Amino acid sequence: MDYHIDGHSTDLAALQKRLQSTDLIPSQEPLLDDITEKMSALAAVGVNNLADLRAGLNSPKALAALSRSSGISADYLKLLKRTINGFFPKSRLFKDMDWLDKNTILNLKQAGLENTHQLFDAASRGAIGSAILDKGILSELVAISDLCRVQWVSPNYARAIAAAGFKQASEVARADPETLTNAIASANEGAKFYKGKVGLRDVRRLVMAAGYVP
Repeated sequence: MDYHIDGHSTDLAALQKRLQSTDLIPSQEPLLDDITEKMSALAAVGVNNLADLRAGLNSPKALAALSRSSGISADYLKLLKRTINGFFPKSRLFKDMDWLDKNTILNLKQAGLENTHQLFDAASRGAIGSAILDKGILSELVAISDLCRVQWVSPNYARAIAAAGFKQASEVARADPETLTNAIASANEGAKFYKGKVGLRDVRRLVMAAGYVP
């Protein structure tokens, strides 16, 4: 199982559908302006899928060249870049998870597991030795690694989601948003995994984002 979505198999039509069906945050809403025409303009210059688009936006020089060839403003492309980069959450380092003790982090490192991507891949292959960590801690970290594949999910938020009983991205994708909102709030109330509150609208976004995770 892949950690991220496959950019090569996500064509521009699928990207457009995702943007149009997502409850975008206000700063992203300009992406919907003339979106069909913009996707057609990208296709006309050889951008056929999400992988092509990321390659065309991966540096200021490349972005400027794509803006010139497609006729799409650089500001629009910069916003598009920030948005689609969110579809590929960065791996989270275990050493940055302040609730883990040094021995746990060291044991993971010695096993070649320093981040959520590496642990998720190893777990997917069944390649984690049972002697690496306490079974309970390992199970928690595997769940966190899976959930951190979802857009907007930090390790602390992943802990709350897992404590609420949703330990995989696929489970979040199938969840009723209102039920999930209440379950996360209840799990966080005593443990204080994260500060602040996460509302129903945010959880609806979370459920939708989880639906795109492999």
